[in-house]
Amino acid sequence: MAMIGSGNDHLPVGAPGASVPRGGFSRRRLLALAAAAAAAVGTVLFLCGYARFAAGIEAREPAATPRTDAIVVVTGGSQRVGDAIGLLGAERGARLLISGVNEKTSREELARLNPASRDLLGCCVDLDYRARNTIGNAIETRRWALRHGFRSLLVVTSNYHMPRTLAEFGHAMPGVRFVAHPVVTDQLDPSGWWRRWATIKVLMPEYAKYLVARLRSLVESDPENSHLSVIIGGRKPVSPKPAEVLGPEAERRSHLRGGPSRDG
Repeated sequence: MAMIGSGNDHLPVGAPGASVPRGGFSRRRLLALAAAAAAAVGTVLFLCGYARFAAGIEAREPAATPRTDAIVVVTGGSQRVGDAIGLLGAERGARLLISGVNEKTSREELARLNPASRDLLGCCVDLDYRARNTIGNAIETRRWALRHGFRSLLVVTSNYHMPRTLAEFGHAMPGVRFVAHPVVTDQLDPSGWWRRWATIKVLMPEYAKYLVARLRSLVESDPENSHLSVIIGGRKPVSPKPAEVLGPEAERRSHLRGGPSRDG
């Protein structure tokens, strides 16, 4: 009598060599979960760091400022320069560097904006036209400090920009003592770092730039030869043009001598 069927009729049929994942997790799923967990941890760390960074932004300018060898102000706001010139007039430093000046801004224009400080601008202020960003500010300030032998600098910039500025300056000049003089304006209220969108959209990108600056300093010893700064900023942090051919006064002297302009 012929037998119909067999004991193997109900076994699953699959491709040769196929296997069923054990425990319900495939390798791809485990990798995806690990990536998601790493992203979550990274986000939490970033937000915690941001909270600490934002809470540390000075909400008031210092009541008293100690004397240093010299003063440097990083351009980016008219009040910064005015405050720095005022500190020079108060003899908080022997000389002032205004770093990152626009090539079209002359000393005479600065004197018109600060008429009471015309004499100071003529005798004790140096203009840096070469720096293009904060890294460039640090490079040009180092050259200036070495040229004059300054060992302590009063740093003037906006309160939210101060942490990154000090990070870049400290990396470029580890042997120089820096004293922060944060400039505080009504345009940014650091006390609302967690609830005001106008504050968040300024502080969050600034914190990211600060982190990049700190991380870059761990892998590069000298910002003047930094390859990462070019990648990050999209161009060299310092203009390749010589300092003596930059600025309205240099261009005017060139025309008076009958020489080519700096763009020639």
